[in-house]
Amino acid sequence: MAKPMTKTQLVAALAEEMDADKKAAGAALDAICALITREVAAGGAVTLPGVGKIYCRERPERMVRNPATGEQFKKEADKVVKMTIAKALKDSVNG
Repeated sequence: MAKPMTKTQLVAALAEEMDADKKAAGAALDAICALITREVAAGGAVTLPGVGKIYCRERPERMVRNPATGEQFKKEADKVVKMTIAKALKDSVNG
């Protein structure tokens, strides 16, 4: 498995794709991340065309087990961020 792309590498690749400098590409990436964070935290969803949909889902209260001790305890309801991958991305990865 290849190593994940770092933010620096992503900004450099984005700058090259945009024909812009790295500072502008970094600002664009930061703005997109801030928008996604704000929208999902407010309970909305963001669709990135060709990539997928990022959304927040609520999990109910449930019983969980500590694997080290085997002790069971009740975990409160919480929220979790999920992502559904777009079919176009799945198809491009699978050939």
